[in-house]
Amino acid sequence: MPCRAPFRLPQLLVLLALVLLPMLAVAAPAAAPQLPALPDVTVGRIGDAPVSVPLQTLLLMTAITLLPSLLLVMTAFTRIIIVLALLRQALGTGQTPSSQILVGLALFLTALIMLPVWQKAWEAGFAPYLNGDLDFRSAWDLGTAPLRGFMLAQVRETDLMTFAGLAGHGTYSGPDAVPFPVLVASFVTSELKTAFEIGFLIFIPFVIIDIVVASVLMSMGMMMLSPMLVSAPFKILLFVLVDGWVLTVGTLAASFNVA
Repeated sequence: MPCRAPFRLPQLLVLLALVLLPMLAVAAPAAAPQLPALPDVTVGRIGDAPVSVPLQTLLLMTAITLLPSLLLVMTAFTRIIIVLALLRQALGTGQTPSSQILVGLALFLTALIMLPVWQKAWEAGFAPYLNGDLDFRSAWDLGTAPLRGFMLAQVRETDLMTFAGLAGHGTYSGPDAVPFPVLVASFVTSELKTAFEIGFLIFIPFVIIDIVVASVLMSMGMMMLSPMLVSAPFKILLFVLVDGWVLTVGTLAASFNVA
């Protein structure tokens, strides 16, 4: 089997910046081999000399500031972080593990799940564009196709039809006909619903432990003793015995449909 070239961090950053620039895709003409020359924008002065940067660079820098927000809504991160937060709440351990640990775990798990999608997008569209083999419109269509396929594989039909109605559209002729804003909105709501469904299933065994402990304390007349305080060690013990972290992470990774 031939070995693939490693997907380096600079390539990933360039890929994300290109994927998350829909305004450039709209502005780029269909037949132009390169992006049109954009005017310079004056950003300040040094003495009597103006300091200016190309508008294309300014748009790219603006898009980079939006990367964290778009990461939340266009990848697997939303489902993962919600399930992990509900798991911590079900365990009743307060802020343990901390939010930083949960976010870090969610980011690495998101990268693991999304890496094949980003790899396909890089190889199909954006690497040839940076090498000068494709124009921007063709690179955009080929590069965003794996991301669209991933989101469409997670979207529920009812959510898609709801946002299609809000946008004033009827039924779509195919996956490629779904507008990008409608697809993203449908993907986010579908991810929220799926995350809460998984969180509900995680909550059930811990709620049962709370009910059993509360019933035992009530029968023993220990009204002043908090059931949550007593049940916490039993919930942690159960979670450790079933290897809960590996089970949760594995279930989350397997819950995403492959495009």
